Amino acid sequence: MTIEMKTNYGKIDVSREVVAVIAGGAAIDCYGIVGMASQKQLKDGITDLLGKENLSRGVVIREENDEIQIDMYIIVSYGTKISEVAHNVQSKVKYQLEQMLGLVVDSVNIFVQGVRVTNP
Repeated sequence: MTIEMKTNYGKIDVSREVVAVIAGGAAIDCYGIVGMASQKQLKDGITDLLGKENLSRGVVIREENDEIQIDMYIIVSYGTKISEVAHNVQSKVKYQLEQMLGLVVDSVNIFVQGVRVTNP
């Protein structure tokens, strides 16, 4: 599936995978994020840290009534303020998608799947 954008020159189709990779990359750059978690492991109670090659696996793109909603499953660093980290991820993801694709995102929902102690 693709997300369709119309311009004065025609239409642009952007794959949901591209949007997910951009969103995942923006999230990983935020302070306090250890990595992305797979949303499919919720039922098992296991959270695996996904590598940089799997940025899109922790991101779900939904399109409802011409509005884009993004669900992000993240793992945060121990000792950080989770609400502040989540807010920073929301802001950065929204900003990056608007700057890179001109895509207006209605909401960025953050699901913290775990806390990890990182080595200094």
